Amino acid sequence: MQVMRVASNGTIVLTDGRAAKLEGILLPGGARDHAPSFLTAQAISELNDFTNGRLVTLAAKPPKEDRYGRVRAQAFSEKGDWLQIALLRKGLARVFIAPDRDECASDLYAAEREARARNAGIWAQLGYEIRDAADVPRTDLGTFQIVQGRVTNAEVRGGRAYLNFGSNWRDDFTATVSPEDIKVFHAAGIEPIGYAGKLVRVRGVVEQLNGPEIELATPDDIEVIADPKPSPADAKLR
Repeated sequence: MQVMRVASNGTIVLTDGRAAKLEGILLPGGARDHAPSFLTAQAISELNDFTNGRLVTLAAKPPKEDRYGRVRAQAFSEKGDWLQIALLRKGLARVFIAPDRDECASDLYAAEREARARNAGIWAQLGYEIRDAADVPRTDLGTFQIVQGRVTNAEVRGGRAYLNFGSNWRDDFTATVSPEDIKVFHAAGIEPIGYAGKLVRVRGVVEQLNGPEIELATPDDIEVIADPKPSPADAKLR
């Protein structure tokens, strides 16, 4: 399949009129992320370098199209570059796994961690640093963030799971799982209350519940972090 152009939102437009969305990642949003816009332009430029006027291979599984009719694909350049991994390694995307399409999650997360360890791309910007669950600023409301902290307690009320990251649920950060999405966790053999006491990272759009909240749609929205009880010198979020 030959690429005609890359749209400003990162959609790959093919010469046969179809469009492809890079599944499993989220490109920098610039002002939408409360972050510098040059990273958005850089991500689009990289995509153009990989694809413009060239052939790409698209790998998609059901459901293959989004509501806009775009093919939801893992994409590979004619030189064999896996585009999602290439962008993640350059620090020009974050992992964003849809609940109905969880393929390649471990590979995508590994590439993101590699870039973050090198402070590549977005990871050198304050707007994209991992938030501490103890201090998620109100300015993050409405933005996609990665938040790290320890789940102090977890419970299910009214069919909804609540993972609390502090002693005061009225003000502290909380991650929730809707009654419908709990089925996704259960299908994966995961009980959300089992995260109690664990050091985790969660990702999603920050909303206001009582304090700040992220709703988790899939187990891929939460990573359990190895907990070696680091010294203060090692405690910086990475």
